Amino acid sequence: MIQKYLDSIISTNQRGDAREESYYETLASLLRELAEKKNIKNFDVTTLPKKTEAGNPDFRIWDGKQRIIGYIEAKDPKVKNLGAIEESEQLQRYLGTFPNVILTNFLEFRLYRDGEMTHQVSIGRSQLLKKLGTVPLENAEELKELITQFFSFVIPKIYHAKSLAEELAKRTKFLRDEVLAIELDESRHESKEILGYYEGFKKYLVGTLTRPQFADLYAQTITYGLFAARTRAGDGEDFS
Repeated sequence: MIQKYLDSIISTNQRGDAREESYYETLASLLRELAEKKNIKNFDVTTLPKKTEAGNPDFRIWDGKQRIIGYIEAKDPKVKNLGAIEESEQLQRYLGTFPNVILTNFLEFRLYRDGEMTHQVSIGRSQLLKKLGTVPLENAEELKELITQFFSFVIPKIYHAKSLAEELAKRTKFLRDEVLAIELDESRHESKEILGYYEGFKKYLVGTLTRPQFADLYAQTITYGLFAARTRAGDGEDFS
């Protein structure tokens, strides 16, 4: 299974015209095959979820409905220094928001839980792929174990107000920074709906309101409004 995956990565690379996205389906197929062997039901992989400029990771692993297993951020196989990627603002934001994340260049895999790396496996050396166009397989069983650990993640139940507040704050900050800041940039989107809200607030309510202040206000309203709505929904009701 892992050899087949690696052969596909090598073959795609040898064509000479591959981009990062060219390898996505190979990894998605490996994930689906492993999930089937582990008898994981209701398993789905979405590549490039919510196709926006909001900074979403490249893969979303979920049940196709509501339960999210985790996210995967992928880089081109020729990127050999994942440590530098790990320190980037983008990945730090993901690690601060999502509790179960894999960072990979399709050869090396790093698993993070709650922002901390717990597993690291390399099945081949990217420098060899870059120089020779091929790599020998290493650590196949270790990669299976890493992905199994990724699949096994369950979002912990929150029993304390402090833990709940921290989790809601993570999502609020992500919404503020990754979505609203972009939506308020009038040069980047044809849709002006959220920008129109900001202009209306500034004109009729708070004349000194800045865009960062509005983004923070709007993100808090959405996040805590959804939380309040969920607390009022019955236990037997579906909530989206």
